[in-house]
Amino acid sequence: MNLLQMLSFGDTGWGMALLKAAAMTLLLTLAALLIGALVGSLVATAKLSRRRGVRYLGDAYSILFRGIPELLVIYLFYFGGASVVSAINHWFGGQGYVDVPPFLVGAIAVGLISASYQAEVYRGAFIAVAKGELEAALAIGMSRGMRIRRVLIPQIWRYALPGLGNVWQMSLKDSALISVIGLVELMRASQVAAGSTRQYFTFYIVGGVCYLILTGLSGRLFNLAESRVQRTQRRNPAQS
Repeated sequence: MNLLQMLSFGDTGWGMALLKAAAMTLLLTLAALLIGALVGSLVATAKLSRRRGVRYLGDAYSILFRGIPELLVIYLFYFGGASVVSAINHWFGGQGYVDVPPFLVGAIAVGLISASYQAEVYRGAFIAVAKGELEAALAIGMSRGMRIRRVLIPQIWRYALPGLGNVWQMSLKDSALISVIGLVELMRASQVAAGSTRQYFTFYIVGGVCYLILTGLSGRLFNLAESRVQRTQRRNPAQS
């Protein structure tokens, strides 16, 4: 069987399986990025707090999830989460071992790891916002909520976008680790195809090319978003 036959979308080819796995990889990474954005914004807020104890909590989160290997975090959430769910099930009279969904575990684990890096991105973006803009918004009578929505968040988004692109690429590659708990994403599909056909070199190369395509396309999208944001910022002074 030649390469084109192995990668075809028919019954004997692995093209459709790899395509579905690539879609799963993107979906997992997107879910992890959203979880990371929510948790990371809270951690960044803690690290910027005037209260020392709250700052220590934010620093502790960053040290914990940036210092522990990603694979260990995934194992901890998967097997530890299953043990907790099983214990709760037994407490309510259930029996047996209860598995947890690999996609949910993967999204949470990668998302919490992503949050530790996103927090630094948001913190740096907040520091980069010119304080004069906030003072000007206060001077014209904007409420606190309006200042956050109309001035602070757009400026943070502008400065954070390049860093978020790097975090996305990191999370996209970290998603390959979820293959160890059985989720059929791109890495897992490449392993299955390689083991079934004994074409290990071929399918691992194909998997690597697929990751390069995903990272290349997503990097291009982030670059376009950055360019659009920068053009918007340059037009604002002229419009005013």
